[in-house]
Amino acid sequence: ATPVHPPGPAAPPPPVPAPATEPDGKPAAEQTLAPAPAPEPQLALELLVHGVGGTTPQEMLGDPRVTRITGDDTAACYRRTDDADAEQRPAGDRAEPVREAYCWSNLTSGNGARALWLILLPFMVANLAHWMRPAAPPGLRAQRLYDLLVRLLALTLTVLLAAAACEVALDLTAWQCAGTPVCAGGKSWMGFLNPAGGGWWSAPGRRLVLASLLPLAVVAFLWWLSHRTWSAYESASPPPRRPGSSRDTPAHERTALGLDGFWYGRRLVARLRAAHTAAGVLTIAAALLTASLRADRRAGAAALTAAGQALTAVVVLLAAATLAVVWRTARSEAARDEEPDRATVRALPYAALAALALTACYTAWARPPAPSRGPLPGVAAFGGIAVLQGALVLALAVTAWYLQRAARDDARTALRGLGGPAVALLACAVGGVLSGGVAQRFADWIDGPATPGQDHAPIPGPPVLLSWQASVLPALLVVVAAVAVLAGIRVLVVRRQVARDIPGLYDPREHPDALRTERIAGTIARAGLTDAAPVLVAAIAAVTLVLGAGAVAGAWLTDRAPGRATENAPPFVHAAAETAESLGSWLMGAGVILLLAMGRRAYRDHSARRTIGILWDVGTFWPRAAHPFAPPCYAERAVPDLTWRMATWTERYDGRLVLSGHSQGSVLAAAAVWQLDLVTRSRVALLTYGSPLERLYGRWFPAFFGPPALTGLHREMDDWRNLWRFTDPIGGPIRLTCEDGRAIDEGPLRDPLTFGRTLQNPLPAQILGHGDYEADPVFGQVRAELIARLGPGNSSRRCCASEAADQGSSGRSSA
Repeated sequence: ATPVHPPGPAAPPPPVPAPATEPDGKPAAEQTLAPAPAPEPQLALELLVHGVGGTTPQEMLGDPRVTRITGDDTAACYRRTDDADAEQRPAGDRAEPVREAYCWSNLTSGNGARALWLILLPFMVANLAHWMRPAAPPGLRAQRLYDLLVRLLALTLTVLLAAAACEVALDLTAWQCAGTPVCAGGKSWMGFLNPAGGGWWSAPGRRLVLASLLPLAVVAFLWWLSHRTWSAYESASPPPRRPGSSRDTPAHERTALGLDGFWYGRRLVARLRAAHTAAGVLTIAAALLTASLRADRRAGAAALTAAGQALTAVVVLLAAATLAVVWRTARSEAARDEEPDRATVRALPYAALAALALTACYTAWARPPAPSRGPLPGVAAFGGIAVLQGALVLALAVTAWYLQRAARDDARTALRGLGGPAVALLACAVGGVLSGGVAQRFADWIDGPATPGQDHAPIPGPPVLLSWQASVLPALLVVVAAVAVLAGIRVLVVRRQVARDIPGLYDPREHPDALRTERIAGTIARAGLTDAAPVLVAAIAAVTLVLGAGAVAGAWLTDRAPGRATENAPPFVHAAAETAESLGSWLMGAGVILLLAMGRRAYRDHSARRTIGILWDVGTFWPRAAHPFAPPCYAERAVPDLTWRMATWTERYDGRLVLSGHSQGSVLAAAAVWQLDLVTRSRVALLTYGSPLERLYGRWFPAFFGPPALTGLHREMDDWRNLWRFTDPIGGPIRLTCEDGRAIDEGPLRDPLTFGRTLQNPLPAQILGHGDYEADPVFGQVRAELIARLGPGNSSRRCCASEAADQGSSGRSSA
């Protein structure tokens, strides 16, 4: 212990020296002791990210004169021309942050060729099912099983597409119509295939080989499109990461979107592309082999039969290798997978092409003349594909149910975790409708005035399964119409309930107007239909499963006992069946024609192209993890762009940055923040508005945007605010609270801003809904608060908040 001594006499103060003077007589202390200048404020940047549909940088920045700062014609960052050199000017000269706009709309709706991606709709829907996995704890084997089942289901869609192309080219054209003089006689472009002419191409095998060029061209086009987009999208390298970027987040709150290799799927897409290309080529080879081998067996040609059996063994072996590649191709997200593929994987499509070439030589070999009657052998494969897809969907549903039981938070998950299986079933249904519609319409066109498959028709037409699928399509549309009617009734009920409270939200001096009240209430009621989307998806999926099973059973019974399925039925049943089949066939064909017409219109009309771009903005956010022929993932270019820009700007200028994302741009912003390191993240604030992060992505993709993942993002981003409105059909609240009790959500914002006419607003204010959040005064206030909280004086408070969060989580774990 230190001894304490009594105080002694006070010491005299030291003498004060006389102040020094300069030659001019002024005291020197006035110069040496002058107050230091105030520290220069940090430069602030607001990085704007637009939402669905895209916009121009001029509209985002509110200035017709803009300058590109970095990027290219596809995606770039722009500023007002006056702010292009803002970093070279003192920060104190500006009261507002420098605004910079990141425009990525050309990634999805830039040119007319992208409108043709509409034909890839089934592949895109199947890819979405991969990301709808329930938010189960990591490490479960059921998660790998879920991903495997989706990849296998996606492979069946490729086989279905190739089989549909073979049905049109090989069966309907080369086998049925070209082999029937009545059908081929009236078509000049088919004259050299007519058996009556006796030409070299008139033999059935040679006709099939020539027709196989069409499905081969379809597969080659899909391969080329996937390879072209793969080089432009999946090859964007993410920035280097500093270690420890997730140390302040508990393990159960981390999401795969923060891993280094999540947005770098170059090798994965290459492997899947090789496997699916091989599967398509082998489907064509199998169609050729089935017809030729059956004819050789009936004719007793031993040598040709042995050659066909050897080729069949080769095709089966290559199909097994293709299945093995798909089986073993899982995403590697912990690190960037930059290793080249094995030579066997790269050589798989070429091996399939070699097998197809040998099969074509075998099929075109000279044989005795033989007629081609009835459908092409092997058309029963459509039934096998449908049964396999149904079994995979049911297995996927069981796996999803098991994962959902293991999930920690399932209160708001769409369809209780069964959203993935339901969407996968819809992908199969869309693929079946497209393939059946093309076959039905082409058969009607090539058969002339007759109806394929009916009495006195020249050709039997497409497989009976496609006719049964067409018959059940009207029943499915009736269910969709019933759900739409219920949704309309719900809108009327909610509008009546909401209309009572709307006048109380505004100044009573603004004259109440019943028509205005109903309009606002109707907008709110229609915006709420987004939350009822799971009901629509569940109803369509359930009815599709039942009707699809009925179509397969009916086709099987018809094949086993042709003409006896309804021979004892009353006449009105026959009439109803014929009406349903004709109506369904027309609807299937009309759907295909409508899809092609939309693509053609979008190719010429910029506004229609932008509408189609909105669809892709939502559907192609996710990487191609299940199907390589799906439309490319624009986020694999946009997220690295945003991450690179934030990391390099904050490191170079040591400034403050507010990442401002609207609608789909808020999803890109959140994904980019997850990719930041701790140092950069401490200088960045997140402002979202009209955001579907919780309302759509959190419910439909719970494993990646569920409550634990958003809680982890909030823990890493203490400075995060979200604006939302009741009238917004897309955006909604995040439903999280800061550590200090301050809510992230700011809202619901009043929309419209004024109810009636006032002195300040003599004209009626517009109902903004999903747009123009910047017009609300709250937007500027919240942005100013975020910039102030990013100041140097608040950095220690944010660190303390993170430490308190870590201590709280460890305390809860101990408890």
